[in-house]
Amino acid sequence: MRLFEGLINKVSAMAAAAEQLGWTTERPDYAEIDARQDVRDVDRRLGRLLDRAQSAGGPLVLAGSSMGAFISALATHDLGADSRCVGLFLIAPPTALPGYARPLEAAKVPTTVIHGWQDEVCPVAPVIDWAGRRRDRLIVVDDGHRLDRHVAFCAEEFSRFLQALA
Repeated sequence: MRLFEGLINKVSAMAAAAEQLGWTTERPDYAEIDARQDVRDVDRRLGRLLDRAQSAGGPLVLAGSSMGAFISALATHDLGADSRCVGLFLIAPPTALPGYARPLEAAKVPTTVIHGWQDEVCPVAPVIDWAGRRRDRLIVVDDGHRLDRHVAFCAEEFSRFLQALA
């Protein structure tokens, strides 16, 4: 059964999937940071997420799409081994950002990556290499960067991912 078919975007669908399983969700607002469209603001986004993550109670799963995936991965790395972060769920992550020194890096926690074969923004080959080196679960689907034909699929996979962590 496709519970998340009617939801418009991946973030809303994934939040609904988590909440159905009893998880609480937070979606930091980066609008004023993103408005500048300056790669140097990546660290501001990362700082905001780290602040929220460090104040969260209970186990923490970070998830995101595109830039949100990149930031979530870096946050798991920066939180360190002693954090409550128990999982990472990435959709269409870039493995590098032009003009930004740090490549994609993440803590070694259970990780699932979903990517599109036709991703026109973040090519799939570097993601396959990155996930392969880490032995992460990687799902590649017939879609582009926004994975707009796979919104429900992403939410269902996120639900399965969270259930496996329980």
